[in-house]
Amino acid sequence: MSSTLGQIFKISTWGESHGVGVGVNIDGCPPLLEITQEDIQKELDRRRPGQSDIVTPRKEGDVCEILSGVFEGKTLGSPIGILVRNQDQRPSSYTEMKDKYRPSHADYTYDAKYGIRAWHGGGRASARETISRVAAAAVAKKVIDSICPGIEVIAYVKSIKHLQANVDPNTVKFDDVESNIVRTGDPAMVEPMIDLIKQVRGEGNSVGGVVECVIRNCPAGLGAPVFDKLEAELAKAMMSIPATKGFEIGSGFDGTQLTGAEHNDYFYMEDDKVRTKTNNSGGIQGGISNGENIIFRVAFKPTATIMTEQPTIDTDHKETELKGRGRHDACVLPRAVPMVEAMSYLILVDHILRQRAQMGSV
Repeated sequence: MSSTLGQIFKISTWGESHGVGVGVNIDGCPPLLEITQEDIQKELDRRRPGQSDIVTPRKEGDVCEILSGVFEGKTLGSPIGILVRNQDQRPSSYTEMKDKYRPSHADYTYDAKYGIRAWHGGGRASARETISRVAAAAVAKKVIDSICPGIEVIAYVKSIKHLQANVDPNTVKFDDVESNIVRTGDPAMVEPMIDLIKQVRGEGNSVGGVVECVIRNCPAGLGAPVFDKLEAELAKAMMSIPATKGFEIGSGFDGTQLTGAEHNDYFYMEDDKVRTKTNNSGGIQGGISNGENIIFRVAFKPTATIMTEQPTIDTDHKETELKGRGRHDACVLPRAVPMVEAMSYLILVDHILRQRAQMGSV
């Protein structure tokens, strides 16, 4: 099972949603970086369940434990192990799912591939696995700050169903996003989005949307031609997040409606820095960052678990019905924001370290 990401800054995640806990091993982190449990915890608190009245009410503190690789507040250069124990486990809520496949979940496909699955809450397919990524990204951010200070990664809810936020990725601030529980950068859309989530949850239904992300102050030169293009790495990372169904960067699909003369980003000089007049490329050209803001969007489907009866089949392939049980987000978007940021940091740190290894500097 593929649970490892990265070439130099390499992470391996482990654990199931209703097992003892989830965690991550980080290899390739430079030594002498200052890192504390609090640095990791503040990022985990942004993705944990139960943080507001529009997310899953599962009661988890998501308290992290640093098991190895850190001594007296500094990294040792050896593998870093981080554990978050599961506390609010309710496997009984999933008993019916042992023999019935939940529509649009990984139940059937895991059985088809492995012949076995952890049916308590989805096992490895659960978004609870993303705790490990967010914890690792807190360490990655420390590495980035030490090598390329000034890089900023800000994600926010761009849309929920038909509701579209008006956000300028070039100026949006982290505090703007964190100031509201839906995590959008448009104050005018906060209440409409919250009302929509509460409405569909009251109907036993769910809703999806789009998270947009901007990476600012990224140096030119990150990424590699052909198979490790920076946008390809970002796309793979984003599409590995549960519930994702689409990725686009820069002009994305809308760019197909433009001519080359309209779409091309013309170069110019700003003092001694190479700039582009427009940014339809989304900050990446030829798979390599060009120094402009990297802007991309990730589509999230409506949460698959809904509290109404749905037709399905059981493990004997007989037709039956199933109603959702347990505690779930009616909309994953608010908690997906820190996940998108985390995956961005993990891709960036690996390419920064690769660039430094190959070229001697970034």
